[in-house]
Amino acid sequence: MLEGLPPNNASHVLRLVCDEQRARAIVDVIVETFDPAETAACAFEEADGTSWAVEVFFGEPPDEAGVRALIEASAGAEAARAAEFSQIAQRDWVASALTGLKPVRAGRVLVHGSHDRNRLRGNDVGIEIEAALAFGTGHHGTTLGCLLALDRVLKRRRPARVLDVGTGTGVLAIAGAKLLHRPVACGDIDPIAVETAGANARANGVGVLVRPVVATGLRHGALRKGRADLIFANILAKPLRLLAPSLARAAAPGAELVLSGLLARDVPGILAAYRAQGYALRERRDIDGWATLTLKRGGGPRPLKPVHATAALAPRLKAHVLHHIEDF
Repeated sequence: MLEGLPPNNASHVLRLVCDEQRARAIVDVIVETFDPAETAACAFEEADGTSWAVEVFFGEPPDEAGVRALIEASAGAEAARAAEFSQIAQRDWVASALTGLKPVRAGRVLVHGSHDRNRLRGNDVGIEIEAALAFGTGHHGTTLGCLLALDRVLKRRRPARVLDVGTGTGVLAIAGAKLLHRPVACGDIDPIAVETAGANARANGVGVLVRPVVATGLRHGALRKGRADLIFANILAKPLRLLAPSLARAAAPGAELVLSGLLARDVPGILAAYRAQGYALRERRDIDGWATLTLKRGGGPRPLKPVHATAALAPRLKAHVLHHIEDF
């Protein structure tokens, strides 16, 4: 699953500056219209704090008139006129977008690139993740929210079996394997993500414990070997709703579900879908506009204060980006 980062073969870019409402509307319509493997859009607040920038990267020369028409329909004629198209040099835009990102801490876990190995402290559990065409570097609010949820779960108990649905780069599975010293079942709908997650697991010394598989939801035998007492699903609202019955069946008694990839507007629908399966909200954490929910059968909520993690996020990763996952 892509994280709203420019495709590796990006050849053209659109840029414009407007207000937040229009910026978000433009990103919405772009990701609704174009193939996410060939086009990526992001919106982020400018340094002046009064305006927002939109960047759209295209793998092929775009139909400029058509794109302007989409922008005009969603954000008005002024925004459409402000759009500037340009050609960009061929290079690895995922790596470029992640260059210079600082390490991300979640409890004992420190997610870092190879250039920041020296940042590890004595008691840290380091997870080295390089730029890749897969979701989950730790810098995005959804992944960070899940890592923080894992940290809180481990302060209460030590899960016997962990399942990671929509593993992306594998960072959550790797964190679970390193902290618990036991296998973590994981899968992703995207073969590129599965390849990346496997490589990351091996690079982090847990290749024996983390063996990602290509799977739509839980439709793979490796993900259904016994019931899990901690399940991560960092994907999107629509597939999370559709997966509610199968995740509930995969959960052991007393299991906790950590769900993310959610905007605030998605939360009521997700809670309703899982309430029908007997799950109630235990904790909620909001980071940079993205919600991470920890659910458990029965019980009441433990609200957490919103977390504003923008200082740890590079501008392009402070994006309001919606993703599509089909065939769930």
